[in-house]
This record gives sequence, structure tokens and C-alpha cells, in this order.
Amino acid sequence: MRLLLAEDEKALSKALVAILERNNYSVDPVYDGEAALEYLETDNYDGVILDVMMPKADGFTVLKELRSRGNRVPVLLLTAKSEVDDKVQGLDAGANDYLTKPFNSRELLARIRAMTRTQTEQVNSQLRMGNVTLDRATFELSTPSGSFRLANKEFQMLELLMCNPKNLISSERFMEKIWGYDSEAEINVVWVYISYLRKKLAALHANIQIKATRNAGYSLEEIP
Repeated sequence: MRLLLAEDEKALSKALVAILERNNYSVDPVYDGEAALEYLETDNYDGVILDVMMPKADGFTVLKELRSRGNRVPVLLLTAKSEVDDKVQGLDAGANDYLTKPFNSRELLARIRAMTRTQTEQVNSQLRMGNVTLDRATFELSTPSGSFRLANKEFQMLELLMCNPKNLISSERFMEKIWGYDSEAEINVVWVYISYLRKKLAALHANIQIKATRNAGYSLEEIP
């Protein structure tokens, strides 16, 4: 799951990126409202964490512009302001939730899970295909034969595949969605992680496989 973090306090931004990445999110950090709007021109985010007090364009302005474009991506506002009027202004502008600084990281993660949950058709945290289960809460890949706890990029790649069963996903799409536009990683890193996942699926005797289609991408298919 990919998030945009717009927070001008760089020390806080760095800390939040570390927390989110430890919890298997991919994060693009930006430090002002104009940059946030530029990044949000792509439809590549599952959620946005938006500080209200930012240079160039404040969080309310960014949120209003985002909603005027018809973009319904879930937005969590972060601010040092706790006044009721500010909360009402943010929610009326289209925010999904509001969190006042300072906050506990567990509460932040819970609010992100809550606001992004409506983006999926899954009522619970588990994705299933064949004899394979992927638990979004524990990042555990399991079959009746056993289980592995997946690392960040592995989890996100398999989550994307399992949310789009039998659909082709290009290497470029994996790069955009998981590594981000500013990544210096080479595109062959996608193949490396596909290889890791194939080995784990094989070790668990999964009855699904990641199929490669030349010059097109990868898809998750049931084994005949």
C-alpha cells in the first residue's frame, strides 16, 4: 500500500517514514503543499497523510484542490491545532480523519488502516487465493503447509497480485506503486522480488503461481 506523506517538519517526516515502512507501507515524503499536489496528479496512492501547516499551500488548500479534481483518495490530516473549528473545517473540506499532534504511532497506524479499509472490498484483513492466505495485519503468507512473514516489498508485491488475480501487472506498475517515482532502483529489482516470492510459494506447496508474460508483466494464476 502506497502513501503520500506531506509534512514540512523534516525530523518528524523522517520518523514517520521509518514507522510506516516498518509496517509495510511504501511512502513518498514531500515537504510543502505544492509538491503534494504535484505528486497527487498521479492516481498512485492508497492514502494521504497531510499536515495542515505547510509552506506554499496549507493542508486545507491542498485538500480542497484535491477534492475539486474528483480525487477521492483517503486523507488523514495532521496538525498541532486541536480547536473544534479546525477539525470541522478539515472534515467539511473532505478529510477522512483528523489527528492532533503529538500522537501515538499506534493510533496513527490504526487510523490509516481504518481510512484505507473502505478502499478495498475485503471486510477482514485476509486475502485468499487457492490454498494461499495473505494476512494484511501480520504480513504473513500461509498455506496448510506452513507460513512465512514477508518483508516489506515482498508483501506489497504479493498484495498487489492477490488484489488483481489473473490480471497482468507490468514491471513499470510495480516500480511506480511500490518503489515510487523517485527511486534509484533498477527495474530488474522487480524480477528479483518475484523470484523471492516464487521460492516461498513453492516451499509452502501453494497451488497458485506467479506467471510471467513476456514484455507484458506478471499475473497470479492457479496451478492447473
